[in-house]
Amino acid sequence: MSQTFTMDDLRARLSERQHKMTPQRQIVLQIFLDHPGEHLSAEDVHDILRTEKAEIGLATVYRTLELLSDLGILQKMEFGDGCSRYEVNDTDPTRHHHHHLICTKCGKVEEFDEDLLETLEADIERKTGFRTLDHQVKFFGVCKACQEKETK
Repeated sequence: MSQTFTMDDLRARLSERQHKMTPQRQIVLQIFLDHPGEHLSAEDVHDILRTEKAEIGLATVYRTLELLSDLGILQKMEFGDGCSRYEVNDTDPTRHHHHHLICTKCGKVEEFDEDLLETLEADIERKTGFRTLDHQVKFFGVCKACQEKETK
């Protein structure tokens, strides 16, 4: 995740899609800008809002996250635990999105930026004619910290 967005960038994205930057949307987006690299659920966002004394209800958070996801401003992800998480969508159409390493013990999610599937994609295209535009890879396992706890 090398690209960093500003509120002006995100405001422009909303405007391009004929939506206004409401105070609620701005506050929710600011949370993502203040927590780069984190994969936040609606409940996480709502908890942060409550600690900051912002008066935005959970239903508004859900609606805002869905709208921002539908508009492509946030990327919605599922990590196999039944909870949707979001992050600022910095996907460059000329390169693939990063991958995720998900700990099945503690739930920690780490990003892995290296794309090791380009050879496979080229092989798929050569054999089938199918041109891959993007892919998402999720690795499920046990993080280093949890492994260290197991050996103690």
